[in-house]
Order: sequence, then C-alpha cells, then structure tokens
Amino acid sequence: MANIGIVGGTFDPIHNGHILLGEQAYREYQLDEIWYMPSGQPPHKRDHHVTAGSIRLELTRLAIKGRAGFCCSDFEIRRSGTTYTAQTLSLLHQQYPGNVFYFIIGADSLYEMEHWYTPELVMKQAVLLVAGREYGKSQRSVDQQILYLKGKYECDIRRLHCPEMMVSSAMLRKMAAQGESIEAYVPHSVYEYIVTHHLYQETEDEGSNSKTTKKSEGKIKSVQI
Repeated sequence: MANIGIVGGTFDPIHNGHILLGEQAYREYQLDEIWYMPSGQPPHKRDHHVTAGSIRLELTRLAIKGRAGFCCSDFEIRRSGTTYTAQTLSLLHQQYPGNVFYFIIGADSLYEMEHWYTPELVMKQAVLLVAGREYGKSQRSVDQQILYLKGKYECDIRRLHCPEMMVSSAMLRKMAAQGESIEAYVPHSVYEYIVTHHLYQETEDEGSNSKTTKKSEGKIKSVQI
C-alpha cells in the first residue's frame, strides 16, 4: 500500500506554483509519491481553447524531471471524452487497489467542490489536501468550509501549509502572447520548450474556442491548479 498525492489540472502551462504544491504535500504528509496528472478534456473548460494533451503532458514531464518521488501520469490524457475527477479516482482505485490517494487542491476548488460531478464520490475516494487562503466570494473561512464539508460528507480534508505564489496559467498565457518573458514563473526546461515551439503566441477569447492576437491584461491570481 502506498500513499499517493495527485496534483491534477490542465497544466496549460504547468508552473512553479504547481511544483510547490507537490513538494509541500510530499514533505508535510510524508507521501510515497506525487503524481502530476494533466487533465484530458476538463468539464469546466469546454468553451475554452486547451492546448493539445500531448504538449501539456510533455511540459509536465519536463517540469518534474529529476525530482525525487515525482511522477508524470498520462492516466487522464489517455481517456476519451470529458474527464471527471470522481471517475478518475474510481478507475485509479480499480487499477491500484490498496493505495491511499491524496487529492491536492486550491482553496477555490474547496468552495466549488459541491458543484463538481458527484462530489460525494470525490470526497469518499480521496483525502483532500487544501492549499490557499480564504475565497473572497464566500462568507466561510477555509477552516469553516472544511468543517462544513466534513460534517456533511463524512470525509477527510486537511490543510496543506503551502506558501502562495501569485501566478496562474491564464496569466502566463497572456504574458507570453504579449511578448513578456515567463521564465521566472516556470521550470527552465518548460520555458525553453514554450519558446522553442512558439506556444501561447495568441490569447483565446474568454468563453469561446476562438483565438485573437489582440493584447489583453490579465489579473494576477494566487496559485490555481
């Protein structure tokens, strides 16, 4: 039996904040491994352009290369159609019986959890490790939200004491499209790949699959996964 941390997300692109989450979970909860798992077709981004899975997978591989205990998983990329976390966890338990999975999320996801596909199955099948601070739109603190969900769903949710980084993948895509360097925010190998392959040279219109070359300013947000 192994204790496996899962850092999931679109990773478009993966950045230093994602790496920081995995490193903190690995140390703080003495996990055996951290699996970075790029999503296939995430349900909340159906109306947005998402970079090809093969490219996001390669960026993830480059980002974690040489990091002890870190693994890159193509588990979701290989699945067809929309990928839901509850289904992924169920399939992981079938394929790796006996493992305990720790699903690493940001505080924003904690507040949105009840709007996910079958959230009760997500919370039943994994220990949730929550990083980040209060979500501005909620009247509950992170600790209050944890207590609320634990009481309602009888699940295991714990705080992940991880320093916040003011970075998001959306911010990096917009910076790259405007010709700004993102080298400080991503592992060097990821930066080189993005530059060499001319990724994120266009920004996508919010709420559609179309792209535009116009410049737009993005609000800097705390780390998102």
